Amino acid sequence: MRQQDVTTIETMNPRFEEVKTEASAAITEDDLRSVYTGIIHEDGRHEYYFGNDTEEAAELREAAAIQLGMLLRVLADRSESSVDELTALAAERADQMELR
Repeated sequence: MRQQDVTTIETMNPRFEEVKTEASAAITEDDLRSVYTGIIHEDGRHEYYFGNDTEEAAELREAAAIQLGMLLRVLADRSESSVDELTALAAERADQMELR
């Protein structure tokens, strides 16, 4: 059954496996300054990994703002939503999440 689920996802979005492979390769590069990976499983579980090569609050805020901006821009374009709509929804979800 698991194979069937994967096949269904690949059929719906054939680029998904390619994007996962590209992202896996990119996060192993040596010259990274900040990394964020968010994973949503089919059963609703979610995982997130966030790491930065800095301890300064200002640099951390800047890296986080860049990453959030990139994600919001891509999601807005692909979901036909506005950045403001997604920002409000994301802020609501963030308030509901527990850090693990």
